Amino acid sequence: MKPLTADIHFYTAMLDQTPIAVFIADELVGCGRIQEITENSIKVGDARYMRENCTFKYAN
Repeated sequence: MKPLTADIHFYTAMLDQTPIAVFIADELVGCGRIQEITENSIKVGDARYMRENCTFKYAN
């Protein structure tokens, strides 16, 4: 799975409704489509994940 590393990756994934996976320390903690993007967090489905604590990867 390729990681999302730049803001453009997050915004493109949100606009395209691309499924992503969320990891904390190599443990899968969530997956789904991006609903909201802020400077500090990414909302995937109904859960919000802190950008500094998580790794976001394309799920497909």
